[in-house]
Amino acid sequence: MKGKADRILYNANVITLDGSRPRAQLVAVKGERIAWVGDNDERREIGGRNTRLIDCEGKTLVPGFNDAHCHILALASSLTSVDCSPQRVSSIADIKAQIRKQAQKLPPGSWIRAVGYNEFYLAEGRHPTRWDLDEAAPLHPVKLVHRSGHASVLNSLALSLVGISMDSAEPPGGLIERDLETGEPNGILFEMEAHIDKLVPPLSEAEFEEGIRLANERYLSLGITSLQDTTVHNGLNEWQTFHQLRERGDLVPRLSLMMGIDALMQSGLPPRHGDDGMRLGAGKIVLDETTGRLHPSPEELEQKVLGAHQAGFQIAIHAIEEGAVEAAAKALENALAQIPREDHRHRLEHCSVCPPHPLERLRASHAIVVTQPAFIYYSGERYLATVAEGQLPWLYRIGSFLRNGLIAAAGSDSPVVPNDPLVGIYAAVTRKAENGEELLVEEGISPIEALKMYTVYAAFASFDEEVKGSIAGGKLADLALLSADPTAVAPDEINGIEVEMTIIGGRIAWRGAH
Repeated sequence: MKGKADRILYNANVITLDGSRPRAQLVAVKGERIAWVGDNDERREIGGRNTRLIDCEGKTLVPGFNDAHCHILALASSLTSVDCSPQRVSSIADIKAQIRKQAQKLPPGSWIRAVGYNEFYLAEGRHPTRWDLDEAAPLHPVKLVHRSGHASVLNSLALSLVGISMDSAEPPGGLIERDLETGEPNGILFEMEAHIDKLVPPLSEAEFEEGIRLANERYLSLGITSLQDTTVHNGLNEWQTFHQLRERGDLVPRLSLMMGIDALMQSGLPPRHGDDGMRLGAGKIVLDETTGRLHPSPEELEQKVLGAHQAGFQIAIHAIEEGAVEAAAKALENALAQIPREDHRHRLEHCSVCPPHPLERLRASHAIVVTQPAFIYYSGERYLATVAEGQLPWLYRIGSFLRNGLIAAAGSDSPVVPNDPLVGIYAAVTRKAENGEELLVEEGISPIEALKMYTVYAAFASFDEEVKGSIAGGKLADLALLSADPTAVAPDEINGIEVEMTIIGGRIAWRGAH
């Protein structure tokens, strides 16, 4: 190490995730990077008069968490919207009460945005309809977004303003649910967010700034130092928006930004464009079976994958259902057969239902799976009650992914569920839902492997393993200080661990009140 360290964190239980030195007591930082990893007795040798010392008091230091699948602008919007998550409401009556309360604060005609409902956890056991929302706010257009982000409910005024009526045809891949007797839209819309968002006024500048402020604070308080935004609607406009947010210091975590596959191909940007602060990620394709058939079709999917693969881009395919996972695996297989390419790092996002055959195909094509362990915690009860018995054994097979040699990185899909990595680590280890029920315990993994999903493997999934994911000399000094060691406490205690400090580029970005 040349010169004295700028900052030394010592008296720490350092989990480096670096095979050459798994544990340490001290991390020295110079500039933005880790200069030395060692023992407490080396402090005097590498420190100087101007070195800042941080006594970690025996607490656990890990690489900063990397959320490999999230939606930043959607989270920002949700944090300024009416909260209708299962933590806040338990019935449609509760939802109406929350929306009615918001309507009283706003002049008639103002849009009301509400988010996070999940019909499984509502007393009525169904989606709200336009007529439910009309009762709460007849004079305000209302948009209520499902927890998944793949469905919305609009009230009558909102439907009218976006031009959806009995005569409306569904856009490709979308579904307008209708009253069985009259054919009248009931307000529930599936896979139509892109269509609706073009017609609903955007957040005001003040709302947007407040949402970003709250989102940034949330990420930092959870030890998240890197984000991989996987929003399919991203394009050059979003690239510019995020670039400005980072330049102003409004979004502190480092960012890998995916774009929709078509926008990426038309952007003129080369693969991996950017720097360590913000870099271009994969081209995203959403493959779903909402309408009962695959959209895009397998033929169109293979064409898109082959084109982006040939152009040298990384590809990320959203695939949840068994048919979608199989088709995605086949499309990757086809592209690699035609144009072999080493280290492509193509990704499957979610890979929720993965039987043996597509798993073998993914293994053969060296695909990366980016999955959401926290879904087990927040939705495990619903999976056990609603997933078909024949598909349940193939649900979120994290253990099988790793045992079969796949790289499996973890993301939150926030705001679909809260983005606390420690909840995800807990769920990957215990396979327990929030109510204590267990989901396929044989797919549980060790705490150290779960930690790697949010660090080492997440960095690999975005081609960042040279600078992120482990604590080693020369890497970026992105770190999180935890109240306890997730690899040493009882598994049931992991989700009670707290982040006490978040460091990005050698600087303290967030500190708890302890």
